[in-house]
Amino acid sequence: MTPFHLNNKTILITGASSGIGKQIAISASEMGAKVILTGRNESRLNDNIKLLKSDGHKTITADILSENDRINLIESLPNLDGLVNCAGVVKPYPIKFITQQKIDETLNINYEAPLLLMAGILKKKKLNKNASLVFISSTAGQNPHKGGVIYSSSKASIESLSKVLALENYHLGIRSNCISPAMVKTEMYDEAEEGMSKEFMDKHIDGYPLGVGYPEDVANAAIFLLSEASRWITGINMRLDGGYLLEAMK
Repeated sequence: MTPFHLNNKTILITGASSGIGKQIAISASEMGAKVILTGRNESRLNDNIKLLKSDGHKTITADILSENDRINLIESLPNLDGLVNCAGVVKPYPIKFITQQKIDETLNINYEAPLLLMAGILKKKKLNKNASLVFISSTAGQNPHKGGVIYSSSKASIESLSKVLALENYHLGIRSNCISPAMVKTEMYDEAEEGMSKEFMDKHIDGYPLGVGYPEDVANAAIFLLSEASRWITGINMRLDGGYLLEAMK
């Protein structure tokens, strides 16, 4: 039997209403997992659960920024064998336009919410031994771009969170890793294209030797990190960039 399967594993996926989170939920179900999808958009979650293979999956509508929603989510969870944090926003601002409100609207969802969610899950002992945690970061966490000071900082913080989780929980066999994609063709890509122009985005994509990424590419990496195939891997940051950084170093 392949070590990449997720049979008999229960996986929580945050931000599962769209994009990468939606695809990871689909892919995890195809590999045998029982998937719990959570996000703020109940209608999308209900649509997405219909795309999952087999049965036994469930949705929990929750805004993990809300303390009450977060507490209710944690209380309603079974013990987990895996968790993938996909919730996040991208809002670029040049530094001269930064305000406290702009800092909060990105850091709260990209960093504080997953940190508090993990704190609650650990306190309530909702993780089984040998569970696997996966956080979706970004290449921007290590390679910031113009206008990305808040977003890049939030992703660098997530990478630190993942490493500390790995350090604090290895005695239980619990692993924690990050995936850092570059440009992936999701709704965020379309929003960026509207904000920056199609010409700018096309020029950017020209810098990817292997072309633009798709949600399935990230989902495949997440499945690997959730499965027993990666049982000897913890505290890493897996970069998925289609050769972009390699090309930029030429």
